[in-house]
Amino acid sequence: MSSRPEITAIILAGGQARRMTGQDKGLIELAGRPLIAWVLERIAPQADETLISANRHLETYAKLGYPVVPDRQPDYRGPMAGIYAAGQQARGEWLLAVPCDAPFLPRDLVRRLLDHAIATNSRLVRAADGEQVHYTLLLLHRSLLPDLAAHVSEGRLKLQSWQAERAAETVIFSDEPDAFLNINTPDDLAAAELRAQHAC
Repeated sequence: MSSRPEITAIILAGGQARRMTGQDKGLIELAGRPLIAWVLERIAPQADETLISANRHLETYAKLGYPVVPDRQPDYRGPMAGIYAAGQQARGEWLLAVPCDAPFLPRDLVRRLLDHAIATNSRLVRAADGEQVHYTLLLLHRSLLPDLAAHVSEGRLKLQSWQAERAAETVIFSDEPDAFLNINTPDDLAAAELRAQHAC
């Protein structure tokens, strides 16, 4: 490894997927592979450690070969709870969080987010595609974990609000169409199937 800080990637697969009839989104198949496998292929090579945040089908996720960390919350508290729980076990100085339903993430995602964090002396950076900010796709310094824990314990669970309070920086990825395409509906899955035919 280079002299860059150690990075832990956290794949967020703990949601309820209401718009996908409650299916476990990470395990929905795209072109014959579960969505999380697509994400792992893109993200794991960019990180020093990879963790999966999941609340269902833990044994199935574990078969992918990475540690699986549940939220340990009595109810579904969303991505903030998942990031915090996995962050407690992470060894990296920086934590990259990405959703399990974005199969075409940039292969230089970590480098670009980390470079921007260092250049701006920021502890929190998120990605955007030129049209919208993707609040569940972020790089944060582990020193923010106590603050994240306080929000979760108080029931303040909106990542967008937390990022606004922390003056998060934004990196715009405008050079890769569909890089942040995520699967929220059956129509999204159909669009991803077409994109997957051309994905390398």
